Amino acid sequence: MPEHDAADRLRLIRSANIGPVTYRHLLARFGTAAAALEAIPMLAARGGGRAPVLAETRAVAREMAHAEKLGARYLFLGDGAYPPLLAELENAPPALMLRGDDALLRQMAVAMVGARNASAAACRFARQLGHELAGEGLAVVSGLARGIDTAAHIGALGPHTGQGGGTIAVIASGIDIVFPPENAALQERIAHAGLLIAEQPPGTEPRARHFPYRNRIIAGLALGTVVVEAAPKSGSLITARLAGEAGREVMAVPGSPLDPRAQGCNGLIRDGATLIQSAADVIEQLRPIDARMVRAPAAGFGAAPPADASEAERRALHGLLGPVPVAVDELIRQSGLAPAIVQTVLLELELAARLERHAGGRVSLA
Repeated sequence: MPEHDAADRLRLIRSANIGPVTYRHLLARFGTAAAALEAIPMLAARGGGRAPVLAETRAVAREMAHAEKLGARYLFLGDGAYPPLLAELENAPPALMLRGDDALLRQMAVAMVGARNASAAACRFARQLGHELAGEGLAVVSGLARGIDTAAHIGALGPHTGQGGGTIAVIASGIDIVFPPENAALQERIAHAGLLIAEQPPGTEPRARHFPYRNRIIAGLALGTVVVEAAPKSGSLITARLAGEAGREVMAVPGSPLDPRAQGCNGLIRDGATLIQSAADVIEQLRPIDARMVRAPAAGFGAAPPADASEAERRALHGLLGPVPVAVDELIRQSGLAPAIVQTVLLELELAARLERHAGGRVSLA
């Protein structure tokens, strides 16, 4: 990708009121990030608000220079190297920062997540499972958290005789921030012997709101997610839910009903997740999925014909929106408008800071 196009894309995603869904719609409609940036003030005015504050060109240039000093590189949605499974998500991250071996993105991958305060037995199982899966040529994806994540990464980094394999760590902070602090050496080891991925800009400290975004990347990269140990309200269950919503395999390791840390896994199995007791069980679930069935990512965002809405169409759609989230498909059905027109009006409202997007493809007035 030309450097100026990469800078424009980064400037677009770093601008206010522009999230992954809005980014995708803008690129699909205008073809290039430069054209989208130029059109934003007009779209926001049609939405009845002020144009969002766009990221400064100098700030983006400083970020890119800092990333180069860190030995990191960008991977943008629409690039040929962008993981096709991750690109299938509606809210796929527009820009990722990488350190390490990006060939792991082309390996069959399985996510492994679990409790931070995991039992010694669960950590040992996760370490062994990660080792065996990497030995079979799979990339083990996790979040570099304490407990199960750490054990899975360590196991997958160990020497093995399989072809390929290894580990991918997706962190909730900037790529230059270590969290938790005790994993500093492990994070650096993964950046050299595996692959380290961050969505947040460099220097970003991890916040609670960042972890669900990280979890969608973990689930999106993999054909399936294994939960080794998790309490009923564990964040690992969020990753499992996201995997299920994306049509991926959900697997869980059973535990004692007397251990609260096993209740989340036992509940997943009760609700239909595949029971896992060995690496062979995981491989049995994933290997029948022919890699040729995975769609290749789009080569780029081709400009679509403008789909400008009339004032009558805007009024009709505005009347259907309110503070309660509603599915976009329901708006299309009730309004009788073409999907492109509905998406255009929603895009204008979001750029005007009058629309909020919610999980499950739902929207509401801000």
